[in-house]
Amino acid sequence: MREVVIGGVGMTSFGKFLERNLKSLSEEAVASALKDARASVNDVERIFFGNAAAGVVTGQEMIRAQASLRNTGLDGKPMFNVENACASGSTALNLAWWSVASGQSETALVVGVEKLSHEDKAISFGAFAKAVDLEEPLPEGVTTGTGSLFMDLYAAKARKWMKRTGADASDFARVVVKSRRAGSLNPLAQFRKETTVDEVLSSRMVSDPLTLFMCSSIGDGGAALFICSEDYARKHDIAPVFIRASSIVSAKADGSGELVAVRAAREAYEAAGIGPEDVDVVELHDASAPAELIHYENLGLCAPGDAPKLIRSGDTDIGGRVSVNPSGGLLSRGHPVGATGVAQIVELTQQLRGRAGARQRPGAKVALAENNGGQLAGDSAVALVTILST
Repeated sequence: MREVVIGGVGMTSFGKFLERNLKSLSEEAVASALKDARASVNDVERIFFGNAAAGVVTGQEMIRAQASLRNTGLDGKPMFNVENACASGSTALNLAWWSVASGQSETALVVGVEKLSHEDKAISFGAFAKAVDLEEPLPEGVTTGTGSLFMDLYAAKARKWMKRTGADASDFARVVVKSRRAGSLNPLAQFRKETTVDEVLSSRMVSDPLTLFMCSSIGDGGAALFICSEDYARKHDIAPVFIRASSIVSAKADGSGELVAVRAAREAYEAAGIGPEDVDVVELHDASAPAELIHYENLGLCAPGDAPKLIRSGDTDIGGRVSVNPSGGLLSRGHPVGATGVAQIVELTQQLRGRAGARQRPGAKVALAENNGGQLAGDSAVALVTILST
């Protein structure tokens, strides 16, 4: 297996852009990544295109990459359409990494893009509701009265987790305050206004204990990565950010065993030859505020039950011992689902390059991304963990 390098990154602003389509978002992200890599479309050998919900929201099925990229100059090249719920973008990266690491190709382009906003919000929420086994009964205590199935699922998990750890709603609010502060420093983030614990707690209740500010929002956006072999990077004078590990696991159908995020993290740590104590900066899947705290434990950033203590300590803030979601995460950067996993890598690459500006975690050398999606047997249906280093 060869070393694989991230040579260029690019992304659009994230937000609700009713006037934009998949083509517009894809074209901007691709052009930005190629410019960053000082590469052209002629340097791209294969394209891996992550998108989750176009079939439901826009009606575009089957040839999403070919349709979205037809005006970029990439037409005619091998394109692979990847759909894997909220982990579509990181799954596209995993496949591209394998392509380059195995020697199948010298370069690859990873694109993650999503158009979720729609004049009819029921269509947008309906797209998320399809990311479950439709024949599986909902978990005990979960209702669909809010219109947002996944927030109901997160709320049920949060209630159980609060009983186990002693966390309270103010801990979830602290996550949002941290997230909004990071988002205010990110010019591409969907939400860029800081908030307070009281404002978070007093925002509209969505699904107890989740208030509106504790829930990731519907949004649109695109992100892209140009990846290449180490030899290619050396020949083209590209300062390398290495992909040290990329693991992917799916849920067990009977709900047995460890959570997918725990398994994916362990596999990635073993492949990279490091532990959680070696990680400087993390982008994780905070689709709801409680999810960030739960993932502190899943990723080994703290001992089981210590996540409330960790968020209260400030150690996961910008510049902290392990900076978590300095981009603003899903809560503030935004969560256009097919783009999310790629956007995480864009942020971490900039962190390892030392180019994150006011969001910079000083001296960052090792970074980790955790991206999960869907729901199966009480767990996320899929999880990926990617580890990067300089």
